[in-house]
Amino acid sequence: MSNNLPRFVRAALVGLAIGALTALAAGRAEAAAPAKGAGPKLNFVFVLIDDLGWTDLGCCGSKFYETPNIDRLAKQGMRFTDAYAACCVCSPTRASILTGKYPARLRLTDWIAGHERPFAKLSVPDWTKFLPHEEVTLAEALKQGGYATAAIGKWHLGGKNFGPESQGFDVNIGGDHRGQPPSYFWPYQIPSISGGVTGEYLTDRLTDEAEKFIETNRDKPFFLYLPHYAVHTPIQAKQELIEKYRRKDKPEAIDDGPIHENPSYAGMIESVDQSVGRLMKKLDDLKIADRTVIVFTSDNGGLLRITGNAPLRAGKGSPWEGGTRVPLIVVWPGAVKPGSECSTPVISVDFYPTILEMAGVKGDRQHNAAVDGKSLVPLLRQSGAIKRDAIYWHYPHYHPGGAMPYGAVRKGDYKLIEFYEDRRVELYNLKKDLGEKENLAEKMPKKVAELGKLLDQWLEKVDAQLPEENPDFNPVRDGRPGTKPPPKEPAEEQKEAVEEPKKPPEPKTRAEEPKKPAEEAKEPAAKE
Repeated sequence: MSNNLPRFVRAALVGLAIGALTALAAGRAEAAAPAKGAGPKLNFVFVLIDDLGWTDLGCCGSKFYETPNIDRLAKQGMRFTDAYAACCVCSPTRASILTGKYPARLRLTDWIAGHERPFAKLSVPDWTKFLPHEEVTLAEALKQGGYATAAIGKWHLGGKNFGPESQGFDVNIGGDHRGQPPSYFWPYQIPSISGGVTGEYLTDRLTDEAEKFIETNRDKPFFLYLPHYAVHTPIQAKQELIEKYRRKDKPEAIDDGPIHENPSYAGMIESVDQSVGRLMKKLDDLKIADRTVIVFTSDNGGLLRITGNAPLRAGKGSPWEGGTRVPLIVVWPGAVKPGSECSTPVISVDFYPTILEMAGVKGDRQHNAAVDGKSLVPLLRQSGAIKRDAIYWHYPHYHPGGAMPYGAVRKGDYKLIEFYEDRRVELYNLKKDLGEKENLAEKMPKKVAELGKLLDQWLEKVDAQLPEENPDFNPVRDGRPGTKPPPKEPAEEQKEAVEEPKKPPEPKTRAEEPKKPAEEAKEPAAKE
């Protein structure tokens, strides 16, 4: 500024400049936060069902299970047809929901505490068996925005000192280290639930507590995380519902259709449906439904020996669609078109940035920099697409549901699965082959190479822990198909067979030779 100008003119110009900068800064701040006068903040009710399969709802195709309230929820919101859990088992998916990060990045890659396979071909990595306090959970981020928070139900992300109270939740009812309840009927033997009465049912009790929390916080924004223990084992339903489904005609078997016929499991699903209906009524009665977002989903696919996931292949604990594709319904009054559907692939890491954007809460800058999810707001508003190349899975463990250590990637209609034991691959076009019956790896080597490169780059990006060759590998003691126990006599032969197994050949890497298509894997029923 020229010193030749009169002093009062210089002062006036400086004042104008400061005012302009102040206005610009204020505008940026307002753009990042909800506008003043925009009305009350949104509430969030996040209902997470345990082990609910992709076809286990009426609105998702079941002809046996009855879910009128959840079906009504779908008519009020958007149903995602291609929604996924970030893992084929529970704990990693729960961690992904609360942090927005892939299980591989968190190094929390199996259900806590996982299956032991000491004689398997690969040794699983030394993974994390709790959700670290360093992670900024959804509850912690929303609390900074003035939200009341509650976790009511299953936690399964760590024991003492790693419970919901240590991760931003004001209220914890029912959550601890366990992955399933000792009983669905009182007494539940869950320390944080007291004062029950004989005959009381756990799903009903958790809904009672959820209603109380909503009632208490009706006049301020709240985040209710309701991870039901249902429909996880033990399969226990109220007797009147069991009898109802025993009397009900079983649906006719159809090609590629799910097998839904278990009366007790059907009763458990109906109790979950009743829970959703009660929550919807409570929100209506309190006249806050119009400012409450409801998310309804599952943590992994259905358990095969209990339900059927067809036309999807396999179920919980498997690398195929039946293990990770889940129901997802989102109700957002005034923003989501009622009864709409979306076929864009989405995954559980997406909930974190989505809810923060809906709430107008920035969250923690350092945590957000490592969030893997993408906000679903453009899809929900039907205003645009989300920008990402692919979605990923990494499970360096063994599971009775059929999973051996594997990684997977879906880009567009194509999905590649790589099994780490021998680096064999399976490639499927999900649009044409939802049941993953035709392995295209041999026919489409370029697509295999393309998706394989993406998977490799992603594994490196998230610093994924990979399994290593197990020096104690013994196919006989590991119970591998096609192996026989060593003869009991003579003793020396038995010792040799056990202690000196033949070392398997070193698998060739992708760079050394093209991947070979995998043989069709058997899909044993999952065990808990």
